[in-house]
Amino acid sequence: MRFSLKTLLWGTLLIALAMVGVLAMFPKPIDVQATSAQIGALRVTVQEDGKTRIREKYTVSAPVSGRLSRIELNEGDFITEKTLLAVILPSDPAILDKRTRAEASARVQAAESAVLRAQSRERQAKIDLDLSESTLNRAEQLRPQGAISQVEYDIAKSDMLSAAQGIETASFDSEIANFELKMAKAALDQFGDDTTEVNVEPFEIFSPISGRVLRVFQESSTVVAVGAPLIELGDPSNLEMEIDVLSTDAVKIQNGAEVTIEHWGGGSPLTGHVRVVEPGAFTKISSLGVEEQRVNVIADFNEPPDRIASLGDGYRVEARITVNQLEKALLIPNSALFRSDRRWHVLAVVNGKSMLRPVEIGLQNESRTQVLKGLEEGDRVIQYPSDKLQPGSVVQVVP
Repeated sequence: MRFSLKTLLWGTLLIALAMVGVLAMFPKPIDVQATSAQIGALRVTVQEDGKTRIREKYTVSAPVSGRLSRIELNEGDFITEKTLLAVILPSDPAILDKRTRAEASARVQAAESAVLRAQSRERQAKIDLDLSESTLNRAEQLRPQGAISQVEYDIAKSDMLSAAQGIETASFDSEIANFELKMAKAALDQFGDDTTEVNVEPFEIFSPISGRVLRVFQESSTVVAVGAPLIELGDPSNLEMEIDVLSTDAVKIQNGAEVTIEHWGGGSPLTGHVRVVEPGAFTKISSLGVEEQRVNVIADFNEPPDRIASLGDGYRVEARITVNQLEKALLIPNSALFRSDRRWHVLAVVNGKSMLRPVEIGLQNESRTQVLKGLEEGDRVIQYPSDKLQPGSVVQVVP
């Protein structure tokens, strides 16, 4: 039997069509990465930069006018309540008029009122602490019975922590008020009265607190007026954090929320809690030139003093503030989700093929998402779905 060229060409064409048909029936699988939907804990956080600051600072001002002697202290020096900070040689009281003496007397009266206010705040802080401790004790008793929610318990704990911090603040304010009253009376004694001859003696200023020198405003000898700032004091071990967040995130943050501090320079993260979310916002220009409304969140450390001893005032920290947390939730990676027809979908792997499934999602953080409907535990979903994939495409899962 003889074969013509035409017969050979038709035979080759038929074989090629047959091969195409076979390949169409058995397409080459597309390599994909897949993961299983799993039950786990989900923590939703707000991540922002912040800075440390000393909780209680005190600026020592000149109680009298005169010539200031050179301040021998330097930034970082340790001080106690008996440390001599500055010496002022007052102006001659004999040449001062009655108005100046009246102003000194008024400062004494104002200092006395400040002492009374500080004492009242200290008593109120003790009352608030007793009430918050009682509320927390009741919450701890009711929590195992399920009579209160976790949110109510967290609020009670936060109120107790805030009240405890209020005691320290009120005590510090009371000490400072008494110191200012002492300085005001000493300044008034320099004047004497119209009939008394007064000797001008150096006016010594001692530290009102124990801590360290943060800043020296007047290093050299000079003439200063009443109220001129001389030196700033504080206790670096008494630190807090100031974290500015977007106002849209601030409404989600509750007092007492957990704070994790990362990339602060140490070997392991630090922990803390939110003490207060300030009620007022401010406008800040972002690095892209966009105006943003931001809110300061004040947080305290939950660490022993030796863990934060290397931190100082104004140090940068990177904080994660917990705004919501689930102990058990069905979770998938964010990379498996995509939008289609205004709904969230995933491509699930079923019998070696990709199947389009609509899902309803809940909470979401930077890496994982809670699935409310559309998937079951153990279902495999494709991560990073590409344009090559279509519903029904044959896939091969690779590591």
